[in-house]
Amino acid sequence: MKLLESNKLITRKVFDTFPPTVEYAITEHGLSLEKVLEELHYWGLSHRNVVMHDGM
Repeated sequence: MKLLESNKLITRKVFDTFPPTVEYAITEHGLSLEKVLEELHYWGLSHRNVVMHDGM
């Protein structure tokens, strides 16, 4: 999570509660990855089909 935060993809807010509560939220910069992640998702589905059906 620290890497995502340091790369400004998420924000982290700590609340003074017991037990401690931490809230994470995606940033505008993080949202800019939406299309990339969507394409990676579709690639993963296609790759799974290739692997699962290869050699049958």
